[in-house]
Amino acid sequence: MGLPETTLRIKKTGIFAVVRVETIERGLEIAKGCYDGGVDVMEISYTNANAGDVIKAIKEKYGDEMCIGAGTVLDPATARMAIMNGAEFMVAPNFDAQVQEICNLYQVPYGPGCTTYSEALTALKAGASFIKAFPISNYYGPSLAKVFKVPCPQLPILASGGVNPENVKEWVANGAEALGVGGLLSKGTSEDIAANAKKLRDAFEQAKAGK
Repeated sequence: MGLPETTLRIKKTGIFAVVRVETIERGLEIAKGCYDGGVDVMEISYTNANAGDVIKAIKEKYGDEMCIGAGTVLDPATARMAIMNGAEFMVAPNFDAQVQEICNLYQVPYGPGCTTYSEALTALKAGASFIKAFPISNYYGPSLAKVFKVPCPQLPILASGGVNPENVKEWVANGAEALGVGGLLSKGTSEDIAANAKKLRDAFEQAKAGK
């Protein structure tokens, strides 16, 4: 799947899981819950050293039924390793020009974390597919998307942190294209995760439909 197709898939699903996981087995449990609940996009964080193995295992089991990306990608070496393990998109808490170059080379969407408008526009000009509102989305909540969008409506906002079924509608109304969710989509049993995934996806679909 190429860059435009992956970007569209992330926007279509709208909700994606942000996962830090200790074992491959737990990664597969979380993937099952997400998939069963209708969330077919996951970000596996390179906070943990086994992230590449987890990405590879989920891709081997689900193939194109799940879109798996790498999170906390801080340097180009990590980006390339993640891609070699099957990662289809990159997310980071910062913008790194060399990571962007790797993503451009392999035609993989990149969502760098940007706190200031200058950072966001620099990343967008370099080729970023999304601008991750991090860590400020945790503090400002859904109103943040509108703040970013007013001067530059084409800025593609990826929210990470502070998203729940109750505020999905507000995030979407304010212009966020993709919403990353941690605890609700990574804690509990597969059944718990599936139930949360369904609530989040239903809320997203209703918000997109203007309900």
